[in-house]
Amino acid sequence: MSDMFEIRSRPQMVERALLLHVCRDRREEEEGHSLLEELKELVDTLGIGIVDAVFVHVPKHTARYLMGSGKAAELMTHATALDCDCIIFDNELSPAQQRAWEDESQLAVIDRQEVILDIFAKRAQTKEATLQVQLARMQYALPRMARMWAHLDRQGGGSGGGKGGAGAARGEGEKQIEVDKRLARERISKLKSELDDVRKVRNTQRKERMKTPIPTAAIVGYTNAGKSSLLNLMTGSDVLAENKLFATLDTTTRKIELPDGQNLLLTDTVGFVRNLPHKLVEAFKATLEEAVLADFLIHVIDASSHEAIKHGKTTVEVLTELGAEEKQMISVLNKTDLIEDPGHLKTLQAHFPNSVAMSVKNRVGVEELIARFNMMLHDRVSRLELRVPVMRGDVISRLHEEAKVLSLDYDETDAVMTVIVPRRLHTQFEQFIAPAKEK
Repeated sequence: MSDMFEIRSRPQMVERALLLHVCRDRREEEEGHSLLEELKELVDTLGIGIVDAVFVHVPKHTARYLMGSGKAAELMTHATALDCDCIIFDNELSPAQQRAWEDESQLAVIDRQEVILDIFAKRAQTKEATLQVQLARMQYALPRMARMWAHLDRQGGGSGGGKGGAGAARGEGEKQIEVDKRLARERISKLKSELDDVRKVRNTQRKERMKTPIPTAAIVGYTNAGKSSLLNLMTGSDVLAENKLFATLDTTTRKIELPDGQNLLLTDTVGFVRNLPHKLVEAFKATLEEAVLADFLIHVIDASSHEAIKHGKTTVEVLTELGAEEKQMISVLNKTDLIEDPGHLKTLQAHFPNSVAMSVKNRVGVEELIARFNMMLHDRVSRLELRVPVMRGDVISRLHEEAKVLSLDYDETDAVMTVIVPRRLHTQFEQFIAPAKEK
């Protein structure tokens, strides 16, 4: 597949960016400034230098520039004066708007969607995540292919053939665009087919896992809230945990054993972000499916952020879109070690009732969180004291396979056992429950 079908790899091409957020309603100004700050983090994650960030209030959006032509010209001049090689909009740009800004500024112009797509392209590791990113990038690039061939028009204008030369070149470009669009649609179809195959394999693996049902919990939350670090702390694993947005794109599952003997599978998921491109939500639904299928959710919130409540709201909105809003949820207020104002923590605890205050970095709050896990799963198991005749080796063997054996002793006739048994199997072992006097 030609690189012409991919979004240009701008992180290697640009070094100095001007960031813009265009706002029409003054009531949304505070939110707009917050989103602009978030865009800074996103762009920084790509390693692009930020020269300036401008909040632009306009009376109304226009079809060509999102703003009046005078204001657009002023910002283009500002970018040129700062020696920028890229303008990055926090707003979503239509293909036509993107072309207009690039043609007149002679700079690379991208929007928040493309920034996030570029980050995801760098972060994807597994085959499924890579395919999902490629699909989202192709769907984003398809309507923008005309600007990728704009150089043919410019070449035609200087080809010395007058109007005929320019027309010939444009005709060639137009034909090539149609060829590329057809190939791009074929590529999108192929990616969807490959994704279906990968998902079938994953579904088969999940069904195998569910034959001996182990409860599962999905760790969800805003990007960079500390989800991967929490997974590492609880399971002793070494999943990538960077202080960067979208450090985790691939689903990672690890098993832990709870104090009552139950096993629990913890699954890390991709972080959420405001204004996540809809195509990415669609492309990553298979990854986020873990949240839908989990027995309960662990919602991790960066309690040190002044945007913590808004970030929590974003997570719930995405969960609602996935159909997982009714799941039982444990809220974890992470990074409490970075909170200087006790009142801020109290405000968050009021907003997220029954939450667990934690500092994953300092290993604070682990015991309380594990206790919450037990509470979530208490109705799934029974703790039984059993006396199983030694001659019933089949029953003893099955208990070792299906239950958690906490203790095992033998007397002359019986195996005396303390076990954690799934509720669904409780009746199958009732006849072996030890009399009360022997407990």
